[in-house]
Amino acid sequence: MQYVIGQSSRLGNRANNQDRVAALERDNTVLLILGDGLGGKQGGEIASQTLIDTVAEEFRNAQLPIKNPQKFMTNSLHRAHFAVIEAGNRHEPPLTPGTTAVLCLIQNGNAWWSHVGDSRLYLFRGGVPIYRTKDHSFVEKLYQRGHITNDKRNSHPLRNYMTRCIGLSDNVPEVTVSNEIRLHKGDVILLCSDGLWEPIDDMQMGMKIMEGDRLSDALAKLTQQAEETSYPSSDNISAVAAQIMSLQLVGRAINEDIDSQVAKANSNDPLKNAIDVIESTFKLYKDEMK
Repeated sequence: MQYVIGQSSRLGNRANNQDRVAALERDNTVLLILGDGLGGKQGGEIASQTLIDTVAEEFRNAQLPIKNPQKFMTNSLHRAHFAVIEAGNRHEPPLTPGTTAVLCLIQNGNAWWSHVGDSRLYLFRGGVPIYRTKDHSFVEKLYQRGHITNDKRNSHPLRNYMTRCIGLSDNVPEVTVSNEIRLHKGDVILLCSDGLWEPIDDMQMGMKIMEGDRLSDALAKLTQQAEETSYPSSDNISAVAAQIMSLQLVGRAINEDIDSQVAKANSNDPLKNAIDVIESTFKLYKDEMK
């Protein structure tokens, strides 16, 4: 498996950056991590850094390839939860910090991801966002139940109210974990904080990622655009991503089908072809995605 990794983090119009990202690599295995310390609570940066340190230690000590990725990620986030609480208790005076969390494990041409809170993971194919995680937030619940429309989510007065997080209270958060997902050449997996996804539309993200030759440059432009769009009240803005350059374990028939769909996405009818890519992908992944 060949891949490239990029990451970017900007302060925005904040006094300090409570976001943390990491991209860890061992024996052709990749673990992407992102945490967004809870705003309005002291110690957000302590929580997000503790998340990174705890999960990184779990990854360093894991036997590769990881036999049960879902269990590994769930256990890692539960351990991070208690580590964040302990870090807050050690602080003088004691704090109750919290953070969001998104993890993505890539090994043997497959990916698994898990998350708690409203930071997101996206899977882009041919620049099309074919999947994103569902936020653990009050507003997301309202939207899923049909009580508000999509365009009202970002302006809702309770948009920053999360229903789950790492740390903050003794209650162990429920971790949402994906099934095993087959990856394909050109796929981009993006982890980002709400400072990126609130001001920028999902399709715009995909288009920006596909514009340049370097993933790191694309992420730098994305985070800068998010900061400028949300000025003068921009949040911390962070992203970490992996782009799959080649895979040897994917069947030729599936590759040909996906490649043809991706090629169509670059033709003169982007809306129709985006729908074609999504429908084709859902057929392939209908038993794998939650």
